[in-house]
Amino acid sequence: MSSDTTAREDATAESDTYVHRPDGVAVGGDGSEPEATGFGSRGWVLVGVVALCFLVIPGAVYLVPSLPAMAGLPYLAAMLALPMLPALALGLVAVWSMTAATRGDE
Repeated sequence: MSSDTTAREDATAESDTYVHRPDGVAVGGDGSEPEATGFGSRGWVLVGVVALCFLVIPGAVYLVPSLPAMAGLPYLAAMLALPMLPALALGLVAVWSMTAATRGDE
């Protein structure tokens, strides 16, 4: 029983000190992680599209519901298409920013 307890203590001590560092991750000279550089231009584009999708377009539909009718769209088509456009824009910008971030572009 004593050897079993010792093996568990060794495994616990070993797991407490293990830190996985994937290949390509830069570590500072003192062993710390590099400092974050911020959003970057892609992050701010993503923030702008989120604001557009969640504030501007719904606000325009709420404040001026006849706006699509003035453009010649029937009401049903407008209420189906208007939510799709921000969703499409948000999805495209999110994929664009993440693929650029994984490639290392900035």
